[in-house]
Amino acid sequence: MWNYSEKVNEHFLHPHNAGALPDANAIGEVGSLACGDALKLYLKISDAGIIEKASFETFGCASAIASSSILTDLIMGMHVDAALKVTNKEIAEALDGLPKEKMHCSVMGQEALEAAIRNWKGEPAVPHAHEEGALICKCFGVTDAQIIRTMRENHLTTVEEITQYTKAGGACGECLDKIAEIVAIELGNKPVQELKPLAPRPLTNVQRMQRTMKIIDEEIRPELAKDGGDIELIDVDGPRVQVALRGRCAQCRSSQVTVKNLVEKMLREHVSPDIIVEEA
Repeated sequence: MWNYSEKVNEHFLHPHNAGALPDANAIGEVGSLACGDALKLYLKISDAGIIEKASFETFGCASAIASSSILTDLIMGMHVDAALKVTNKEIAEALDGLPKEKMHCSVMGQEALEAAIRNWKGEPAVPHAHEEGALICKCFGVTDAQIIRTMRENHLTTVEEITQYTKAGGACGECLDKIAEIVAIELGNKPVQELKPLAPRPLTNVQRMQRTMKIIDEEIRPELAKDGGDIELIDVDGPRVQVALRGRCAQCRSSQVTVKNLVEKMLREHVSPDIIVEEA
């Protein structure tokens, strides 16, 4: 499982400023439910430009919730000009660090903050640079401008790091060659024409999670529902999948049989043969 700091666990289990803000006059939304992470940031900004209140609603993992929670703590009392200078690195550092695979959650917080302040100023929903940027990752809507900016701000040097920070390339993988080109050009390593196609890669954690969710929703849940049961996906960490049985299945003495003989078997057949399913 992910090695979370005490601060991440604290903000995940007891998030600060969670929920909608009825008197908000600035809202920033980033991500999407289809991508697995989404954040809606609410701000109440005074006429003088001071962030008086901040709250959030998020769909995502522990890191997404913790990043959103600590962000609201960081920016309350700030002038909007100072808040715009808050980086994803500062969000992660305020949590005593995030797993490298979860750094995109801090980037999402930074982008939601910028979107909310642009909303308050009456500016377009996305920065001008992003509007001009070419769409690289269709799955997560990431442009070359976003990739380059994240590279520069976080000193990234590899395609893997870019995926960890932006999720670009983490789903279908079709854009990995394009990301490699951006990395090469940005670092001045090789001209584009010298790059060789990337070899096929194993499933990323995002791909594994998406496929797992699909099989659970379309194959496993209907089977359990026949006996009044249900299932909830708790976490996906590499080949380890954590689930919780609900309904009648939760009290069933043979729950482990269900987990291994139904859930694990189906996920191994349809997602990856190395999957290990554990009951939370």
